[in-house]
Amino acid sequence: MLTLYSYPDLFGVADNNPFGLKVFAFLRLCRLSFKHRHILDTAQAPRGQLPYLVDSADMIGDSDAIVAHIKRKYRPSIDNGLSPGQLNLDLLVRRTLDDLYWPMSYSRWRDDRFWPAFRHALLTIHPRIAPAELDAAREYNRQRYYYQGIGRYEPEQVYMRGISDLEVIADLLGERGFVFGAQSASLDAGIYGFVANIYFYRIDTPLKQYVLSRPNLVRHCLAVHEA
Repeated sequence: MLTLYSYPDLFGVADNNPFGLKVFAFLRLCRLSFKHRHILDTAQAPRGQLPYLVDSADMIGDSDAIVAHIKRKYRPSIDNGLSPGQLNLDLLVRRTLDDLYWPMSYSRWRDDRFWPAFRHALLTIHPRIAPAELDAAREYNRQRYYYQGIGRYEPEQVYMRGISDLEVIADLLGERGFVFGAQSASLDAGIYGFVANIYFYRIDTPLKQYVLSRPNLVRHCLAVHEA
């Protein structure tokens, strides 16, 4: 049995981290059976990061590596019809999503306007989380943002970067179906992992305001959520 280890759920999505939600959605779209374990402690995780997947004796970290492992071992049909050009686009969009992660994470852990509501939501929904754990995680993330670079910008500049990423993704999506047509692909799971964690987020950040302004982002998010 496959077991996915990822961060806790929040606001109706299975993982409040976009990479964990991406893997969750990918496994569901592939119709694979798996157990889902929500954790905070990353001590046992490969490279100390979530999500990770346990598959018998294999422990795989990194969302892209998990997807590659599933494709290699279980050969789901989800991306079988993609052309070389579509596979290249898949990679480019995933790299754009990697960039979007930083403004999205910043909006939760760093921005003083939104941090109290995020902290309150986690402690309310998951009362076993100790407040000191969240405060320590916030300081850890503050340092990460600084060394990554985004923490050296003003909040409005941070969100402009995230909105630029979302704009590119929205422009790729049509009015119907999924990224490459009527059938979902693994890229749809990746986009969902991020957009769902903005759309369903009950805090009115600039990123959420932009998602709500683009009907095709909302439509795609809800289509994958339902699927």
